[in-house]
Amino acid sequence: MTDTPRDDKLAHDTERLANAMESVLQLKFVRLHDNMIKLVWFQFLRGLAFGLGGVIGGGALVSVVVLVLSQVEFIPVIGNFATDLIEEISADADRNAMVPEK
Repeated sequence: MTDTPRDDKLAHDTERLANAMESVLQLKFVRLHDNMIKLVWFQFLRGLAFGLGGVIGGGALVSVVVLVLSQVEFIPVIGNFATDLIEEISADADRNAMVPEK
């Protein structure tokens, strides 16, 4: 049997695919997650970090926005609202500080 150009191309493509798969298997990410327990643990920690980062980032963003809006006095509605919001947060913090822990 003689190899046809199509068979040669198929053999070449198969060899390229095998080489690509070998290089993928050598990646650190693939080697790190070679079993299910490691993968689940990594994804759990990743989710915790993502959630914590979102909460901290959102809190910081809201704080900055409220602080900036409280300084805006040329728009009375927004300035008054932000000032009232800051006062309410401070009053709530003071109330929580006075409540003894059980």
